[in-house]
Amino acid sequence: MERSLVLVKPDGVQRGLVGEVISRLERRGLRLVGAKFLQVSQTLAEEHYAEHKGKPFYDGLISYITSSPVMAMAWEGPNAVAAIRQTMGATRPTEAAPGSLRHDFGLEVGRNLTHASDQPETGQREVGLWFQPEELVSWERAVDKWVFEN
Repeated sequence: MERSLVLVKPDGVQRGLVGEVISRLERRGLRLVGAKFLQVSQTLAEEHYAEHKGKPFYDGLISYITSSPVMAMAWEGPNAVAAIRQTMGATRPTEAAPGSLRHDFGLEVGRNLTHASDQPETGQREVGLWFQPEELVSWERAVDKWVFEN
């Protein structure tokens, strides 16, 4: 069972799209295992975006993600990373598939509403960065047997 970090970034929060993101992931069949609404610290932002340090857009990323609260969530399911990224759509909203969140609600890459882990390994690392083990809930839904094969 894969896990992925999903952030509703400051633009998504400000536009009142937290519920839309949650609803689409739940309807997709994914299981929410952790959630918290927070103001991102400089330290957490720098850890999260460490791979981009030194790139021309790095300072803008840090400034943006710390500018307003975010909704941080951990989701799980079979092939969760791919399913979540497909639900979010391409990073550039104008290239996102119709019906994806970014297609339906975004116009510019710098205001693309969400972050989702790009690989299963990244998902593990990012969930561990944003959540303490005791903040994650392992549970089964009554509907799981109708969504997950195994």
